[in-house]
Amino acid sequence: MDEAAFALRNATVAIVGLGLMGGSLALALRAKNACAKIIAIERDADTRAHARARGVVDQASADLALAAAADVIILATPVRVILEQLPRVGAVARAHAIVMDLGSTKRQITQALDALPTPLQAIGAHPLCGKETAGFAAADANLFRAAAFVLTPLARTTPQTLAFAQTLAEILGARPVILAAARHDQIVAAISHLPFALAATLMTTAADRARGDDMLFALAASGFRDTSRLAASDTPMMLDTLLTNRENVVDSLRTYSRQLGALADALARGDETTLRAALEMAAEKRRGMFT
Repeated sequence: MDEAAFALRNATVAIVGLGLMGGSLALALRAKNACAKIIAIERDADTRAHARARGVVDQASADLALAAAADVIILATPVRVILEQLPRVGAVARAHAIVMDLGSTKRQITQALDALPTPLQAIGAHPLCGKETAGFAAADANLFRAAAFVLTPLARTTPQTLAFAQTLAEILGARPVILAAARHDQIVAAISHLPFALAATLMTTAADRARGDDMLFALAASGFRDTSRLAASDTPMMLDTLLTNRENVVDSLRTYSRQLGALADALARGDETTLRAALEMAAEKRRGMFT
């Protein structure tokens, strides 16, 4: 067992937020017997009781002060909640504890991590996995399996802390990927945040059309179901995601709008050559992604 795996095996891990991500993390750590103790900090009393009854966590409280007992503190709440919680974590965490997050955007969070007291070890993280369903009831010990697990080290992040975070990702079955926070936010704006915005807009467009024809949703089948799936994502989480990455998301939306406008113009002209070229290029790119 390497040093980082040994450190995790003997660590008390505090998970702040037992929603989909935090709950899945707790389930995975418990299933793999990966750490010595799991503490949950969760405001919902029913979730705390459920997690304790299932034996997923050893302790649970609504009080963030309980994080003082942890060697590793992982924040798994929405992004703006993480930003609000980090100064409080910094005030209670023991010296040299590792502080991580699982937030969907990284630039603002890494800036907040960098403001933590110097003895604390800090690193940002974002596992690129999830579901449109939220909450502890949707948590899954296998959620992270084969997923990219982005790590965004700070200048202050020690090699030991980075190795620990990489080992954690690997124990969860994920693939650790190291990226600068700004680059991460640019990438996920196009591949994660834009698809959510498009799915939401698709639903509002269809709902508008459905007011004039009550058969519209009755006839919706697998294509509509698959392309609109992300619209059912947790609204507070996605609001935080969009607002803390708004420059990149706006840029992606405007690029998409130009592409969509060009497609609409070609269709209005009956320009089969342009339409065919655009559709074939898109199909080729999509087929090549997962081969």
